[in-house]
Amino acid sequence: MTAQALTILRAAGAEEIEHPGGTLLAHLQRVSALLSSWGARPALVSAGLCHAFYGTDGFPVALLDLEHRTELVEAIGVEAEALVYFYASCDRESSYRELTDSRGPFVDRFTGTRMRPSLAARQDFAELTAANELDIAAISPEARIRYGADLLDLFTRWRPLLSDAAWEHCRGVLGPAGH
Repeated sequence: MTAQALTILRAAGAEEIEHPGGTLLAHLQRVSALLSSWGARPALVSAGLCHAFYGTDGFPVALLDLEHRTELVEAIGVEAEALVYFYASCDRESSYRELTDSRGPFVDRFTGTRMRPSLAARQDFAELTAANELDIAAISPEARIRYGADLLDLFTRWRPLLSDAAWEHCRGVLGPAGH
């Protein structure tokens, strides 16, 4: 599955898109590897590799239009693609603040739909967000200086949703030793 996903990423130009630490493809590969090192299940690791396919609220470049979701499903599977969509769909301003609250809203930025995701979905989202943001903070001193305190605050609030490995990595990158 990874080979097929890498083929689609390359065909979509991910090797040419600039991103902190090099290219978007390099970032996606690091995020996937980070999730794997934290012991994430294969679907979440695959979602990490492909998390920017539909763009995100913080990175608007989409590699694939939503009409082509079946192509990504064929490359990484139904569960992993659903994680990619869920991650990409997040309206951060409406969703981040209350992610740890089971009654808190999660707003799909593509459809405007408000939902209450399961605990497992919120954990996956938090873990993928942590891997994404911590990769950037680890590789870019400028990003760590500019966003580090806010990220540490966010992940501290999300601690109940994060794996121990993700939390330890967060503290290592953003905590006093990470500055």
